[in-house]
Amino acid sequence: MSELLQLSASPHVRDRKTTRSLMLDVIIALTPAAAWGVYRFGWYALVLMISCMACCMLCEFCYQKAMKLPVTVLDGSAAVTGLLLALNMPPSIPLWIPLLGCVFAIIMVKQLFGGIGQNFMNPALAARCFLLISFAAQMNTFLVDGVSSATPLAQIRNGEAVVLSDLFFGNTAGVIGECSAAALLLGGLYLLLRRVISWRVPVCYLASFALFSGMLGSWSPEWICAQLLSGGLLLGAIFMATDYVTSPITPRGMILYGILLGFLTALFRAFGANPEGVSFAIIIGNMVSPLIEKVTLPRAFGVKKAKKEKIKQQQEVSSQPGVPHHADHKKNAKVALVLACITILSGLVLGYFYQLTKEPIAQQTLKREQQAYLSVFPEADQFDPIAWSGTEEGGVTVDKLYSAKKGTEDLGTVVCVTSHEGYGGDISLVVGVAQDGTTTGISFLSISETAGLGMNAQKPSFMDQFANKKVDTFQVIKGESTQDNEISAISGATVTSRAVTSAVNAALTAAEQGGAK
Repeated sequence: MSELLQLSASPHVRDRKTTRSLMLDVIIALTPAAAWGVYRFGWYALVLMISCMACCMLCEFCYQKAMKLPVTVLDGSAAVTGLLLALNMPPSIPLWIPLLGCVFAIIMVKQLFGGIGQNFMNPALAARCFLLISFAAQMNTFLVDGVSSATPLAQIRNGEAVVLSDLFFGNTAGVIGECSAAALLLGGLYLLLRRVISWRVPVCYLASFALFSGMLGSWSPEWICAQLLSGGLLLGAIFMATDYVTSPITPRGMILYGILLGFLTALFRAFGANPEGVSFAIIIGNMVSPLIEKVTLPRAFGVKKAKKEKIKQQQEVSSQPGVPHHADHKKNAKVALVLACITILSGLVLGYFYQLTKEPIAQQTLKREQQAYLSVFPEADQFDPIAWSGTEEGGVTVDKLYSAKKGTEDLGTVVCVTSHEGYGGDISLVVGVAQDGTTTGISFLSISETAGLGMNAQKPSFMDQFANKKVDTFQVIKGESTQDNEISAISGATVTSRAVTSAVNAALTAAEQGGAK
C-alpha cells in the first residue's frame, strides 16, 4: 500500500503548462506584429529578429556552461527576450547595437541575478533603456523606405495631425513591433484565450493611461485614441508589463500595478524630453512590484488577531516599572545626528569644489562664447558690448548684443538670444547680423533637444538655411524651401525648428534696434 503513495511538498496542485509552452505561446502571439514589421520595414527586420534571438540563446548557453549551471536555453525564455528586444528596435539600427543589448539583457539583468524567475526587471526592457541612454541618436532615428520619418508620438507632440486608421493598421514609422495596433491586439487576444496573461494588468494599464492622459493633455477622444495606439504602449502593456517574474501575482496587486504604469507613462509623455515613456514606466513598476505584492497579499486566517495580541503584550511590557521608555528615541536621535553630520560635511565638500571649479568653468564658458562669435563673424578681431537691458517677447529673450569689429570697421552685430519654447528646454544661440541686415549665420551655445530629432538643428543642413540671407523675418515650412525667408523644418522636430527660427527673428529685430543699419 505504501508503494502507491508519493511524498512531496505543497502545493499539490499541478498544471500542464510549462515554461517552454508559455514561451511558445508568447512567440506565437508576437508573430503577427513581427510579420507586419518585416512587411513594413523589409527583410532587415527579420535578420534583426533572428540575430537577437540567436544571440540571447548563445549568451545564456555560454554563461550557464561557464558557471557550471544547468542549461535552460531550450525553455524559450532567452528566445522571447531576443524577439522582444528586436521588436523594440528602430528598423535601420546597426546590427551590433541590439546584439550588445542582448548581452546586457541576458548576462547583466537575467543571469547575474540567478536566471529565469530571479531577475528584478524585464530583461528586454532593461536592455532597451540601456541602449536608449547609450546610443540615443541611433535609437531615435526611424527610416521608412530609406527616408527619415517622425514617429506618430513625435507628430502628436509637435501639434501635427495623425490618421487613426494608419495607427491601427500600421502604416506609420516607429520601432519594428509597435506600428500595427491590430497585430498587437490579435496577439493579446490569443494570450488571453490561452490564459497565459490576466486581463487585469493590460486593461488597467490602458484605462488608467487614457484617464491620466486626458487630465495632463486633452480630453479629445481622437487625441486619447491616438495616444493609445501610438508608440510602444500596446506592445508594453500586453507583452512586457505582464511578465510573470517582474509583475505582481495578486489580483489587487495587478490592478494597482497597471494603474501605476498608466500614471507613469502619461506623466513621462506629458513632461518628459522623449515622447515615449513606456519602457521606463515598466521598469520602474518592476522595481515597485515586490512592495505592491506585499501590500496586497491576502492575510492568512488568524494573523490579524495574533498581531493585535502581540501589540497588546508589547504595551503591557512597556508600562511596567524599570522598562526604558525612551530607548527608541535615543537611537533615533543618534541616527539623526549622524545624518546631520554627514549632510553638513557633504555640503562643505561640495562648496569647496564649487569654489575650486567656479573660475575654470567661467573661463571655459567665455571661451565657448568667443568661438561662437567668431563662427558668425570669422573676420572680426574684437567684440565690443552694446548697452542692452535685455528684452523678452513671444517666449524669446534677447540677452546680450556685441558690435563685431575689424580694427575700426564695424562689421555688424552679434546677438545672444534664448528661446524658451524648445522641445527639451531652453535653446541659447548666437546670431550674426551684418550692417545691411544680412544674417551671417547662427551658432548654438546650449541645446538639449531629442537626440536624432531636435538635436539635428546643429547640423549644417539646418543651420545654413539662415546664412547670408537678407530678410525681415524667417518662417518655418514643411518640405523644401523655395524662398529666402523659408526654413525647412527638421523632420520630426517642428517644435525645435520653430523655436530656433523665433530666436533668429528676435535677434534680427534686436540688431536693427541696437546696432546694425
